[in-house]
Amino acid sequence: MKTMSAREAKNGFGLMIDTARAEPVLIEKHGRGVVVVVSVEEYGRLRSAKPGAPPQPGGDGLRQKRGEQNG
Repeated sequence: MKTMSAREAKNGFGLMIDTARAEPVLIEKHGRGVVVVVSVEEYGRLRSAKPGAPPQPGGDGLRQKRGEQNG
């Protein structure tokens, strides 16, 4: 698993996305892990592995929520 500081992730957002498509990326703040960024495919695999998990939104849910907040 690749590790990046929050500053590195912010300044190298494209690199973080490219890396996360290949392997999970742990984002740290003040030396402590705070989030893990994973590809959509890995997220779907993790969601389907959880018994009783609802269907994943496929990204549209996030866009819809942002639209509702802004509109």
